Amino acid sequence: QVQLVESGGGLVQAGGSLRLSCAASGRTFSSYAMGWFRQAPGKEREFVGAISWGGVSTYYADSVKGRFTISRDNAKATVYLQMANLKPEDTAVYYCAAGPFIETLDESDYWGQGTQVTVSS
Repeated sequence: QVQLVESGGGLVQAGGSLRLSCAASGRTFSSYAMGWFRQAPGKEREFVGAISWGGVSTYYADSVKGRFTISRDNAKATVYLQMANLKPEDTAVYYCAAGPFIETLDESDYWGQGTQVTVSS
């Protein structure tokens, strides 16, 4: 079992920045790939970014590439999503997920409760 708790969401103006955190507890954090997903009102959940268990490999959705950076600190069992140059279309509830493989993170059993990010224009 892995428990995930996101934090760091809030209200920010367009062009601003936020850093989300996802703290993990339970089984060995460092053995899991981690990902961030988001869901806007009336839309399906979408992939934002992911990082391999060792932090060597990262992947991003085209919509956030160059603006968002995902990182992890295995000693603190925490994964981060640094978001810059935020746009109103980034408004959503952001979720982190943990799983053995990046490719199947969207099917993971382990999700956080989500944190709201609202970007005003």
